[in-house]
Amino acid sequence: MEKIKMTTPIVEMDGDEMTRIIWKMIKDELICPFVDLKTEYYDLGLKNRNDTDDKVTVDSANATKKYGVAVKCATITPNAQRVEEYNLKKMWKSPNGTIRAILDGTVFRAPILVKGIDPYIPTWISPIAIARHAYGDIYKNTELKVKKGAKAEILVTNADGSTEKALIHEYKNDGVVMGMHNLDDSISSFARACFNYALDQKKDLWFSTKDTISKIYDHRFKDIFAEIYNNEYKAKFENLGITYFYTLIDDAVARVVRSNGGFIWALKNYDGDVMSDMIATAFGSLGMMTSVLVSPDGTYEYEAAHGTVTAHYYKHLRGESTSTNSVATIFAWTGALNKRGELDKNKELSDFAKKLEKATINTIESGIMTGDLYRLSKAENKKAVDTETFIAEIKKSLINLID
Repeated sequence: MEKIKMTTPIVEMDGDEMTRIIWKMIKDELICPFVDLKTEYYDLGLKNRNDTDDKVTVDSANATKKYGVAVKCATITPNAQRVEEYNLKKMWKSPNGTIRAILDGTVFRAPILVKGIDPYIPTWISPIAIARHAYGDIYKNTELKVKKGAKAEILVTNADGSTEKALIHEYKNDGVVMGMHNLDDSISSFARACFNYALDQKKDLWFSTKDTISKIYDHRFKDIFAEIYNNEYKAKFENLGITYFYTLIDDAVARVVRSNGGFIWALKNYDGDVMSDMIATAFGSLGMMTSVLVSPDGTYEYEAAHGTVTAHYYKHLRGESTSTNSVATIFAWTGALNKRGELDKNKELSDFAKKLEKATINTIESGIMTGDLYRLSKAENKKAVDTETFIAEIKKSLINLID
């Protein structure tokens, strides 16, 4: 068959460890045999980020702004152990944090549902989508170790030269200190993205922070959401019969667990990171969640929401068999290909992406799956297969759909 043509490239951000191995398999087996793939490639593997002083991460984000669509592999955010393991120049910041700071926008994450895998929470009969703010907070923090006897303060120097100061803590013993920030413009973009997504999906929107404790920082989020909702979206929500609901995050967690699902849960950056993993795991697996960053200017970056699967990577290096779930990475590619097709009015490309998603789900529902899903699935005649076999079976299903 003739390969599907592309007119505009996708920005491709390669990654680390086992997900990097899977990334190549997906391209070689599931995409390139059918699509004349055009990408602008950036190697975001930890070694190359270190070799380029992380310039490659910034370049990939700027390329995404240029082309409008990107697909990203999972990457390592180094800790002290990784600095030693990879002989790094420094403890580089999260590449996701760097990219999101440049692109702004909101990360939307939702579980991929398949028959035979039931949520851990029996009442969750509909998926819960996470809307995660993608700017600031701990991902753009500044932090220091502090010695006994020191005093830590916040100092703000205004444009007119005047200053404002607040005491953080006087240290009687050694400790640490951290500073975070956010921006009204970014919070406003986050709010509008959430309200628009709720209108598009026709689903209730929940938002939660801890404004009773963080009476300025978190309260600013609450106030901006309320102002934008009341001035711009309240009538639209009421016309559709959907609601906007704000509550404290601890109350929201209790309500979520008792709910039937079927709503969008908006969260600040770190909260969204943690809760999206909880939602994905409770619905089945971290490998079964879509994730897309949507910027206010209409830029899209698709990624797998999980990590680099380090344990499986070390097994792979030892020549041992692995059974790694590639679904989230496949859906990152299909999301990017489908969006590229939509923007370029390339129906063939969008249709191919949808068929690849269907082939992936059909494979699992037929009983062929990776080890993590095997332990959860109630399918009859289920079979756990290795990483390569799972992708090969998806390819067979895809060919049947194409033919």
